[in-house]
Amino acid sequence: MKLITRTHYLNKIISVVGTPDVKVITGVRRSGKSKLLEAFKAHVLSENPDANIIHINFNLPEYEELTEYRPLYDHIQSQYQEGRENYVLIDEIQMCNNFEKAINGLHASEKFDIYITGSNAFLLSSDLATLFTGRTFEIKVYPFSFAEYLRYFGSADVYAAFDRYVLEGGMSGSYLYKDYEAKYNYIEEVFNTLIVRDIRTKYRIRNTALMDRIVDFLMDNISNLTSARGISDTFNSHKDKINHKTVGSYMQYLCSAFAFYKIRRYDIKGKKYLSTTEKYYLSDHSFRYAKLGTKNMDYGRVLENIVAIELLRRGYEIYVGMLYKKEIDFVAIKRDEKLYIQVSDNISDEKTFQREVTPLLSIPDAYPKLLIARTLHDTYQYEGIKVIDIANWLSGVE
Repeated sequence: MKLITRTHYLNKIISVVGTPDVKVITGVRRSGKSKLLEAFKAHVLSENPDANIIHINFNLPEYEELTEYRPLYDHIQSQYQEGRENYVLIDEIQMCNNFEKAINGLHASEKFDIYITGSNAFLLSSDLATLFTGRTFEIKVYPFSFAEYLRYFGSADVYAAFDRYVLEGGMSGSYLYKDYEAKYNYIEEVFNTLIVRDIRTKYRIRNTALMDRIVDFLMDNISNLTSARGISDTFNSHKDKINHKTVGSYMQYLCSAFAFYKIRRYDIKGKKYLSTTEKYYLSDHSFRYAKLGTKNMDYGRVLENIVAIELLRRGYEIYVGMLYKKEIDFVAIKRDEKLYIQVSDNISDEKTFQREVTPLLSIPDAYPKLLIARTLHDTYQYEGIKVIDIANWLSGVE
């Protein structure tokens, strides 16, 4: 399999080498966490050939005897070497029972620089402070961005490559397959057997049919305002008796495992968060095609999904903006930086163009405003709004 160096993530890990934190690499299944850990190992050895690296990958059968916390702890302690820099790298940590006891013990010994990956159903961002008694530093890994897709395939024609990326997505394991049916079979298997299975296992879900229906509903409604009560009402209208609290719990499980991301609404004028309905975006848009098919393509919503994940990838907090009953697709915030963004598939029609720019023009402050669409042209300005082709924006050409 072809590999590329995911410099963005690797540099994040390198920046915290030697700190006392437990470094936790999180992300949806098959997003490249293990390969990133291997790249970090290679970097350490290139910088310090004398480093002692204890690398355990629980996917490999030779580590089966370490799947209880005490043997794992004892094994790593036995590998410690005085006078050298000692690194602990563990893949799929959740496969060790009571793994947090081993990690906390190793961390307390102050002898190791610790890096771990694991299934997000068992290693939730929200649980890190509870699982580990010491500080943690989380590195969030996403499926391939469009910029990484370009590097992987060495594509010179950005626009043509983006057309393929819309269909293929960022699950790089699927790139080995030649036809789309095989690609989507792989992607569907990743979602069903690795993501949903983990959730069912951790939360002991018995009503698997309901989980599947909620998944399909959320996939079919990416970028639409959605609520647990709305979903339960829809299901109940078909003579099902489903409690909205149960639906809400299942939705939270899916988000905790990074299958979906929940984006809240934000009142721009009132400067407050709005409750009851949110938007949900897939961690990779290819899951939607693999599960639901490509017959009824809705490019506008798929492009919005792609932009949402890219903003998260770039480190922004994102919200759905509301202003005078008008919706702004994204309010993106990073420290003192703020962006207002509209996303559209095709703005060649004047009515569509005006519909997209009107909410942006209504915003009274001077923060940058972007209209991201399939323009197939160079970037231009319209009354202070930057209009940019989505392929150019994703690849960093502005």
